[in-house]
Amino acid sequence: MSKNIETFIGCDSDYRDARAVIFGAPFDSTTSYRPGTRFASRTMRMESFGLETYSLYQDKDMEEIAVFDGGDLELCFGDTPKALAQIEAFTREILADHKLPVMIGGEHLVTLGAVRAVVSQYPDLHVIHFDAHADLRDDYLGVTLSHASVMHRVWDLVGDHKIFQFGIRSGDRSEFLWGKDHVTTQKFNFNGLAEVVKPLQDKPVYFTLDLDVLDPSIFPGTGTPEAGGVGFLELLDAIQIVSKLNIVGCDLNELSPIYDQSGASTAVACKVLRELLLAIL
Repeated sequence: MSKNIETFIGCDSDYRDARAVIFGAPFDSTTSYRPGTRFASRTMRMESFGLETYSLYQDKDMEEIAVFDGGDLELCFGDTPKALAQIEAFTREILADHKLPVMIGGEHLVTLGAVRAVVSQYPDLHVIHFDAHADLRDDYLGVTLSHASVMHRVWDLVGDHKIFQFGIRSGDRSEFLWGKDHVTTQKFNFNGLAEVVKPLQDKPVYFTLDLDVLDPSIFPGTGTPEAGGVGFLELLDAIQIVSKLNIVGCDLNELSPIYDQSGASTAVACKVLRELLLAIL
């Protein structure tokens, strides 16, 4: 008899054989509105078996790729720097074994821990960022480590003109004024994505996907829903464009299952993750 180990559907390869490692970062301690994203990765694993391993969109199957599910990190409560250090250490371990880290948040601040590990191996790192929110504040209520400031902290690591944001439709005016000189922001949609990625073909790229880029009519189960988002098929098309790049790390975050009792948001998140894995591997 074997241990009962729950994995995301199709992600049951041996670690040694895997090209990618998915893992959960159940952390939402800096969430500024509605917490609950710490439950995302666990819920996604359970609900993923409502999906097929086969994608009709791409004519690919999860059974044809090698992905290992590393489970959820046991992140500490009440110590944000330590939690980020735990994420960084686990990501470094995956990179050291020449595998692709794919993280499931958690709130968006978890991205910082993963990017710290990735940029240490790829100093010329560029970042593609899909989100409803700019996340460019230098601090939120006096705290610099916040999901509202995560992309500013990533900028601290990668520098000017290496962050490319799409779908942004919310933020403080000061964020956009600061961003004009430091990042590239496409408001509301994915227009220009194909042109942006052309110069990045030979660059290492980290891809961070905040699921609230989707319109809340499609994805209500999130902590800070913002009307006016993109559609599901638009997102899949954009993922296909990004997948042609040299992706060296990625994450999917900000599902908060408790705010969608229908389970539809979790179903969307699971399908997005399946399509993301099939596209980049």
